[in-house]
Amino acid sequence: MIETHTLNDGHHLPALGFGTYPLRGPAGVESVAGALRQGYRLIDSAVNYENEGTVGEAIRRSGVPREEIVVTSKLPGRHHAYAAATTCVYESLYRLGLESIDLYLIHWPNPFADHYVEAWQALVDLQRAGVLRSIGTSNFLPEHLSRIVAATGVTPAVNQVELHPYFPQAEQRDVHDQLGIRTESWGPLGQAGQLLHEPVITAVAGELGRTPAQVVLRWHLQLGSVPLPKAASPGRQAENLAVFDFELDEAQVAAITALGRLDGRLGDSDPGTHEEF
Repeated sequence: MIETHTLNDGHHLPALGFGTYPLRGPAGVESVAGALRQGYRLIDSAVNYENEGTVGEAIRRSGVPREEIVVTSKLPGRHHAYAAATTCVYESLYRLGLESIDLYLIHWPNPFADHYVEAWQALVDLQRAGVLRSIGTSNFLPEHLSRIVAATGVTPAVNQVELHPYFPQAEQRDVHDQLGIRTESWGPLGQAGQLLHEPVITAVAGELGRTPAQVVLRWHLQLGSVPLPKAASPGRQAENLAVFDFELDEAQVAAITALGRLDGRLGDSDPGTHEEF
């Protein structure tokens, strides 16, 4: 059974989700539907993943009641202007085939284009209209968060950021805690590369009789962040979900966090400079 968090707007968010990029088409439908049948209840999509239709079809085929599922999508930078953002949300709604979207995020702040404040106002208004249940951001730095809160008086329920043991984001998470924002983690397994072969992680996995991926996902849970691992195969989906029946001790959490490094980001993904359209 997946645990849940209560967001600052009173709605509930599963403590672990399912990332859907780049799942598309018939194979994508089967993967997402299979994840729902396995027990995932938070599904993470985006306009730029080009798979909202896949996600909507998977929900309908899964046999899981709609009210049990938290569906997320994200607004791309090319639609940050207020009117464009409003239209984009409705197009997401139509592609998903849903009456409302449970969680909608601004995908990146795009600070040079500098339209993210009006994009946030559009999401605020759509939430008040009942089109969106919860609203949030993705890849927003503390200064971006401060600006939208000051402009609208509304604090995001969620900020989804890159977060993994190579990039533990302690200062960012502290800001989220101060503002009452729930942290979601993209790239939680560091794209399943060298991270899962780190001696610290493999040693903990051996001690606990778990896989390295399970140890890293458990680390996220104990930080209070919501990891969004991606997995197409049923076996890996099941493995990633089986992380609620054990715990890391404080020393193990600290040792994994100590893997953090200054160059820990995955590629060119600094929200202070990255522009995503």
